[in-house]
Amino acid sequence: MKTSVFLLSVAASLLMTLNADAQEGKPWIHDPSTIMECDGKYYTFGTGGGGLISEDGWNWYPGAERPGGGAAPDALKIGDRYLIAYSSTGGGLGGGHSGTILTMWNRTLDPDSPDFAFTEAVQVAYSEVDEDCDAIDAGLFLDPTTGRLWCTYGTYFGFIRIVELDPATGARMEGNEAVNIAIDCEATTITWRNGWYYLLGTHGTCCDGVNSTYNIVAGRSREVTGPYLDNMGRDMLAGGGRMVVDGDDRQFGAGHFGRYVVDEGVEKMSFHWEADLDRSARSVLAIRPLIWENDWPSAGDAFKEGVYEISSVRRGYALELAVDFVRQNLPRRGWWEATDEPEVSYPNQTLDDVLATWPEGEIPARIGDWMNRPHQRWSVVAVPEAGGYLGGQYFKIQIEGTERVLAATQDAEVTTVPAYTGAPEQLWRIEQLTDGTFRIMPKAVPGRTGGYVLTSIADSTPTLAEYDFASDNCRWTFKRK
Repeated sequence: MKTSVFLLSVAASLLMTLNADAQEGKPWIHDPSTIMECDGKYYTFGTGGGGLISEDGWNWYPGAERPGGGAAPDALKIGDRYLIAYSSTGGGLGGGHSGTILTMWNRTLDPDSPDFAFTEAVQVAYSEVDEDCDAIDAGLFLDPTTGRLWCTYGTYFGFIRIVELDPATGARMEGNEAVNIAIDCEATTITWRNGWYYLLGTHGTCCDGVNSTYNIVAGRSREVTGPYLDNMGRDMLAGGGRMVVDGDDRQFGAGHFGRYVVDEGVEKMSFHWEADLDRSARSVLAIRPLIWENDWPSAGDAFKEGVYEISSVRRGYALELAVDFVRQNLPRRGWWEATDEPEVSYPNQTLDDVLATWPEGEIPARIGDWMNRPHQRWSVVAVPEAGGYLGGQYFKIQIEGTERVLAATQDAEVTTVPAYTGAPEQLWRIEQLTDGTFRIMPKAVPGRTGGYVLTSIADSTPTLAEYDFASDNCRWTFKRK
């Protein structure tokens, strides 16, 4: 639930897929809460009382703690405190549909901190055995326009409901009545963007491993209490919902949405896979780019290794080595020439055709017309030992068939060096933006701090500059070759 502001053997191919698609470490979790950042680390909580901690957002390990056990928690930072909501029963747990939603506070999520101490849990909602709503799967939402705090809850057994909480205490606002806002889903949460409230819920069946049909859907409304309609105008109270993410090639059962805003135009969505075939069919944490298409959320794809044309959105020209253009000496035929000669398929220019003409040391990068030439073909390769960032790992970007890699310089420029050494300035963070394009960031710029990204300052001139989502200069596309 939730909301918070790339010829190998078959075995090697599977490993590559695992490295590209899955969080590393031991990311076992079910019903993950919204990811929270606390003192430089990331936290998420799950059903059963425990949770995961990550120092870089890519490698996750058990260690997060919360009391109370129960199911499907959520987390939200309000001021300098963290509010946790969870359900003690419900959803058919223990054989019935009676349940309780509780909230509690902590000033830190670090269990090793001397300030780590949860307050007593407070009940904010409950359901009876025969009620048409299960008090389970709490989702917290702090309205950025009003400062009001809300909690959604419920399962596919009955209605999804919303109640208002006090942002100072986490208790239910006195006299507040629950409002029905959806059916036929569970694990709901609300988020706000561009004047719309979005209700995201998990549809389908859960808790059946590889046979789980969980998928995440969304509706939107101008009011926090609904009505929430999908892209076809169907009310979520009548079973509506637009698809956000469903099953993948090797992972199935996407459930429990969480939103994390990294930067302007850089957002992530977290959830769990009910079963990951590359992880012994376990339930695991998943993080994908969050894309907004015509003001509708959808899951982007985890970036994969491969050979790409990397082009600037500014003009559409491609990133390349600054080397002399080597002509291909192929015969030309006039279109007006009548001939009975058979057609011939000519090869593309190869690396062997041009490599001897390239300098041996550093070669600057530039941007030029895409011609599918060797100096324009970039092999993007994951570097697992380099760690990662929230939802992604670092890559080296090298000319296909060579060891030459793209690197940042101490003058905040970009060049290519003859061989990869593992230096931070040769590692790149590739993040899909909310419009589907990408930003490309060096892990480090020698002698500098700040969020430098690969930038096109002119049609043929790449450099490094401060990130600006509003500018096409900072946006890039990757076309697989």
